[in-house]
Amino acid sequence: MIAALRREARALAAAWIYFTRLPLPLRLDFDADDWRHATSWWPLVGIGMGAVTGAVLTLAGPLWGAGIAAGLALGLGLLLGGAQHEDGFGDCCDGFGGGGADREKILAIMKDSRVGAFAVVGLVVLLGLKWQALAALPAGLLLLAPIAAAALSRAAAAGLMAVLSYARTGPSRAAPVTSRLRGFRLALPLALGALPLALLPAAAALTALGVALAGWALAALWLRRRLGGYTGDGLGATQQVIEIALLLTLIPLAAP
Repeated sequence: MIAALRREARALAAAWIYFTRLPLPLRLDFDADDWRHATSWWPLVGIGMGAVTGAVLTLAGPLWGAGIAAGLALGLGLLLGGAQHEDGFGDCCDGFGGGGADREKILAIMKDSRVGAFAVVGLVVLLGLKWQALAALPAGLLLLAPIAAAALSRAAAAGLMAVLSYARTGPSRAAPVTSRLRGFRLALPLALGALPLALLPAAAALTALGVALAGWALAALWLRRRLGGYTGDGLGATQQVIEIALLLTLIPLAAP
């Protein structure tokens, strides 16, 4: 039991290091299992990131208004997360936009560090929608909606690893945290992602869950058809799109 808890603590620490830019107060030497298990804790990292976003919205809104508060929350989230998932979305825009139907070309473009027109346009739309969505959240959801959207979207993206194989064969930044999620390693992110829904009204929670499931299914079909599996960029793009979809879904559901 102690060994299992220690193993999960190391996996959580690896998730913290991989999915954020926040340093740990102690130095750990992670092994391959730590990195592979880190993805199961990804939604818990999302809960923390969502809590930061919600706190900024709650505290800054009364001082400067919803628009500025949303901009501050968005900027801090990008800083703490290193824009990692947004970068994945931009790479997917370039890859799928410029690669046509050629799988190898798509993968090569996605790996290229240069930013193309498709990525620029896609990121402008993505960040603009997220900014506006955060600014439009009703007062009663300023804290909870970002937490629920961040956690559930990460759970949905992690769920792709249960039905798809990793599409790349060569070395890549995402390779250490890739694995085929099964059993406890799959149940953990799903449970963590759904946990914040318990604090939402039943209708809102069920609708949000349906949106996340639909996003997961569409992403799985798209990635399987175009790439034959998932990539780190694909997971990041899926997380970003589902997160925004959840925020947009919750806004009208909470309206009086």
